[in-house]
Amino acid sequence: MNWHFPNQRFLIGVLFLLCGVPFAVADEKIVHVIDFSGNSNGSAVSWLKERGFELQLDAKKLNPRFENDTLVISTDGEMAGLFGLQLQQQNFIHNVKRVEIVWGVNKYPQGANWNEGINSVSIAVMLSFGTEKLSSGLPLGIYAAPYFLSPFIGKAEEMDRMYVGKLWKEGGRYFCVASGEQSGAVITTDFEVDEKFRATFKHDKTPPITGIAFQANTKNTQGGAEAFIKKITFLSR
Repeated sequence: MNWHFPNQRFLIGVLFLLCGVPFAVADEKIVHVIDFSGNSNGSAVSWLKERGFELQLDAKKLNPRFENDTLVISTDGEMAGLFGLQLQQQNFIHNVKRVEIVWGVNKYPQGANWNEGINSVSIAVMLSFGTEKLSSGLPLGIYAAPYFLSPFIGKAEEMDRMYVGKLWKEGGRYFCVASGEQSGAVITTDFEVDEKFRATFKHDKTPPITGIAFQANTKNTQGGAEAFIKKITFLSR
């Protein structure tokens, strides 16, 4: 009967491994969700404005619309647009561990390459932290903004690499979270924010998320771009 003991130990070990995953997930809780699904196909401008999003720069020209349970933005030319949501203090999102984004790119702008200084994107999400305003690099405090982390889907850029933009060098960082040709694919991004913020900006504690935005920028590229986003989920421990 001794031959049973190794098998029992093996089974117990497997059970511990299997049980460890749900326990880790159970420690997290969903603290905020932005869900673009469940809407009828058509313009999304009114929906966005009703929920507090400001359409900045050429955002309207990106033709924000609902298609097949996603929010789609697109352009045939060179432009930049940002959809920004500034949270009221009572709605700040505290103790966020990670953010899960379900999104994708249907068409990449030709020539976009952060490695060569052409900082264009089909789509990027921007997460602002705290209320302290930091210089954009422009004079007279123009476009000063809080700290932010911005995951984006790239094609030529390096996966998991952190990039610094031409502006907001002090408080802004961009992260390529998916790379290569993935046109039309639904990508689920698990973007860790707590440790990333503290390590990047040398802070002991990550401030609450105070603003959420998404953008497209096809400046200095050709052919336009199209991207979609379905859901953003904020998880805390």
